[in-house]
Amino acid sequence: MAPPAEITIPTTSLSKTDDGSKPYTLYNITLRLPLRTYVVQKRYSDFVNLHQAIQKHVGAPPPAPLPAKSWFKSTISSPELTEDRRRGLETYLRSIAESPDRRWRDTPAWRTFLNLPGINTSAGNSAASVRAGAGFGIPNRDAARNAGAQDPGTWLDLHKEMKAELQEARRCLARRDGATDNATALEAGAAAKRSLVKAGSYLTSLGDGLRNIAESKRLGDGEIRRRKDLLAAARVDREDLDKLSSSIAPGMKMGGHGSSAMPSAGDKVALLGGDRPRASGRVLGAPLPESDRTRELDNQGVVQLQRQMMQEQDQDVESLTKIVQRQREMAEEINSEVTRQNEMLEALDDDVSRLDKKTNIAKKRVKNLR
Repeated sequence: MAPPAEITIPTTSLSKTDDGSKPYTLYNITLRLPLRTYVVQKRYSDFVNLHQAIQKHVGAPPPAPLPAKSWFKSTISSPELTEDRRRGLETYLRSIAESPDRRWRDTPAWRTFLNLPGINTSAGNSAASVRAGAGFGIPNRDAARNAGAQDPGTWLDLHKEMKAELQEARRCLARRDGATDNATALEAGAAAKRSLVKAGSYLTSLGDGLRNIAESKRLGDGEIRRRKDLLAAARVDREDLDKLSSSIAPGMKMGGHGSSAMPSAGDKVALLGGDRPRASGRVLGAPLPESDRTRELDNQGVVQLQRQMMQEQDQDVESLTKIVQRQREMAEEINSEVTRQNEMLEALDDDVSRLDKKTNIAKKRVKNLR
């Protein structure tokens, strides 16, 4: 028998409505299953409907009472009421999930409320559904992901999913670069882009969630720094993959009219305004000689490559400018420090001179006393 789901309500969220309707409080229910951790967002009225449904189905109330509705206060304007209700709802759910009596959690209403797979689902199909993310329909996945990132345990699970998206993008790019036809290369490139977009969404949620965790002091400083380092490494990895995704696949043919014929060296020279190829080998003109990097490219590919090289050169120039500027700032700071040291040495020399004069006067007075 599978162990019961671990259920917590670590945080709450405020609904954001675009139609001008009144906002309400959402309770972020975190479920930790053997193969997956995910978040479901429910409002208080959903708990009321669940309570009525399972009580009607079983014929008896659950082990713990449902927190009563407040007629004089609103959770929107009362943080104390929100916190009290959050604790009460968490106790209510955990009493059902951890009770030896399975009657309440075996009801369809309970499983629907928590987006659990069907009770008659086979173990194999259930595991596959969990791995594929099926059977866990979350109405607002972005909001649920943002809420899950505020929980220290779910944060790590979301980080694993983000790393999986980066790995999928890497596999798609490898498939794109190894493709022998344009259709396969384009399909793989589009799949890589989709994975990178998902990874970017995860990174945004994880960054916001980690700031919330740090502010609420739910993790130590050392663990916060470790997770920040994980995010920084993931951002660098995603940026590198994004640059690779924007580059041209070696096997892609971008010739006009769908032709797969590669252009000759003369076409490339004419395109870039260079001279005719020399007898020693093909050239693209003085600015960009023929190489292994350009040999398999058509005219559009060569133009794109030249633009990319110019952008890289511009970035190098900007980096060099920043380095030179920093060197200048350091030189100015060193000059200021040397000036201050010289002034201090001059002041010290004046003090030594005054002390020497006073010493000589004291010596003369001592002689007079003898």
